[in-house]
Amino acid sequence: MTTKFDFPCDYPIKIVGDNEAAFRDTVVALTRAHAPEVTDAQVSVRESRRGNYCSVTITIRATGEAQLKALHESLKRYSPVRLVL
Repeated sequence: MTTKFDFPCDYPIKIVGDNEAAFRDTVVALTRAHAPEVTDAQVSVRESRRGNYCSVTITIRATGEAQLKALHESLKRYSPVRLVL
C-alpha cells in the first residue's frame, strides 16, 4: 500500500455494510482498536435509500501506512462489511 500522504494526517474511512443494529457500534469499535482517539463527533452514519445498507464514515488521525493497512484488514474481516474505502 503506497500512499501520497504526509503523516500524521486526518484520514476519512467509509465503511459500507449490511444495515444491522450493531453495525455502527462494531465498526467504530474496530476502528478505535487502531485509532483510539476517535470520538463520536468524527463518526457519521447514513442509510441507503431502501434501508438495506448503512455507510459509516469515520475520520481518524492516521499515523502511517501500517496503521491504515491493519485497520482496513480488520474491517474487511467483519462479515457484514461489504466495502471499505
